[in-house]
Amino acid sequence: QVELVESGGGLVQAGGSLRLSCAASGYTFSSNIMGWFRQAPGKEREFVAAITWSGGTTHYADSVKGRFTISRDNVKNTVYLQINSLKPEDTAVYYCAVRFGGRPTKLASDYDYWGQGTQVTVSS
Repeated sequence: QVELVESGGGLVQAGGSLRLSCAASGYTFSSNIMGWFRQAPGKEREFVAAITWSGGTTHYADSVKGRFTISRDNVKNTVYLQINSLKPEDTAVYYCAVRFGGRPTKLASDYDYWGQGTQVTVSS
């Protein structure tokens, strides 16, 4: 049974940092694409970042480039999202997702399983 569990969210002031984690289980972690998405109230879920199984290729949304860093530890079966220089517009529920096979994409519909999300709230 595939399970993704996010953690690390919280309330932080603008300019602060957070490190989100996503612990995966129930499948071969090292052979898949991992992605982070976010959804703000009243908005559609949007792509944030993705990483290949080797960690050698990463993709970012333009809105987070230079501030967010995705990484993974295939020994711990965990993917991370380091978030720096937080802005109020980064406030959202952050989800991790896994895609079996294929290449990293920005489409939520391409991902096969999702976690339940972790709330990030940035105060101004």
